[in-house]
Amino acid sequence: MYAFQPRRAAIAAALAALMASPLAAQQTAAPPAAAAQFTPGHVALAREVVTAAGIGRSFESVAPQLAQSLGTTVTRTRPEVAKDFGEVLLALRPEFDARRDEMLDTSARIFAARLSEAELRDVAAFFKSPIGQRYVAAQPAILGEMFAEMQGWTERVEQFVLTRVREEMQKRGHSF
Repeated sequence: MYAFQPRRAAIAAALAALMASPLAAQQTAAPPAAAAQFTPGHVALAREVVTAAGIGRSFESVAPQLAQSLGTTVTRTRPEVAKDFGEVLLALRPEFDARRDEMLDTSARIFAARLSEAELRDVAAFFKSPIGQRYVAAQPAILGEMFAEMQGWTERVEQFVLTRVREEMQKRGHSF
């Protein structure tokens, strides 16, 4: 179980990097700008890019998934609270949405630190274009397929590394 978790984290990180690759290609080599240098328009444009690129969609499911997991755990041992628990989750939805917005704002500041307003306008234009919208719409299916492929690939690379390290260690007189 524990060996699988780092693998899943590595796969998720790789997929996140791939998802943002069109934006990464637009990055400038300059170091991140200080937050005080951002105009409200710059950050708003960056938030528009985060949303249009589909990146924000990944933040939308975090709180509901955590709440559902918690609900499953709680109601398994306390089925009598299921109705109240559901009502509480519904009532807390605005607070969960605020947490999502917090991450959208953080992401916007990160983009604003790396891309000028002019660059963000170009990226936003791409994502508003028909091909940009097609790219965003295709992302979930593409990433799902890539995730499935990366699981097998990761296992093969893990086995390859283990085999090669063993071979080289044996050449040095160590059994592994």
